[in-house]
Amino acid sequence: MTALRLLRYEMRNVARSRWVVLYALLLLGLTDLLFRFGGSGSRVVLSLTNVVLALVPLVSLVFGTMHVYHAREFIELMLAQPVSRRTLFSAMFGGLALPLAAAFGLGVGLPVLWHGGQSGAYLIMLGTGVLLTLVFTAAAFYLAVRIQDRAMGLGAAIVVWLGLVVVYDGLVLLGITLFSQWPLETPTLIATFLNPVDLGRVLLLFQFDLSALMGYTGAVFERFFSGSVGTALAAGTLLLWTVIPLLLALRRFQRKDW
Repeated sequence: MTALRLLRYEMRNVARSRWVVLYALLLLGLTDLLFRFGGSGSRVVLSLTNVVLALVPLVSLVFGTMHVYHAREFIELMLAQPVSRRTLFSAMFGGLALPLAAAFGLGVGLPVLWHGGQSGAYLIMLGTGVLLTLVFTAAAFYLAVRIQDRAMGLGAAIVVWLGLVVVYDGLVLLGITLFSQWPLETPTLIATFLNPVDLGRVLLLFQFDLSALMGYTGAVFERFFSGSVGTALAAGTLLLWTVIPLLLALRRFQRKDW
């Protein structure tokens, strides 16, 4: 019962935040405009893919990190009560991740309903956005719990976003160019699993016959895995990307002197 009360409190607190509301409205406006002026089908999916892979990790990392820092007084108050650290941590994570996932779902999902989008394909897109929200919210919790200074924690969140979204694929392509004389399928496949953004791209574009847009890592992934096997593997690995940083953050949270 304590965990549920804390979860409800956190969800109401986050849902009332103007930043979450603006996030949902931004996604709603962008998706609606894409349907109105970008047509339908693969063109809208391609544009939404770019939004999902760039905006969702950024918002989840930055908002999640700042949320934990702003909640320090609340954490200290709760820890003075007969509330276990595991319960408090779980409620805080769920209270943040669920409203962010709901904001994404409403922002992207409502225009799909209005304009009659392809239900199966867009469900995959919604699921991928939710998974990326969980992954990067978990990463944000780890950074905020691990790094004491607020400015350093926010800087680390932005560096993580830049590294995974902007720099990572460039480094992979550089390695492929430098070592092109070697068989690189296995290292490239491993590189795909080491970046949740690449996994999200694969999971999205698997559904729409847009393999040419996956990049080299996505093309290698498709060569080894296809159809439902590839989808299940990418989704399962994204769940693992959520669980590992979340467990590390929980371990640090339980030992941290607030």
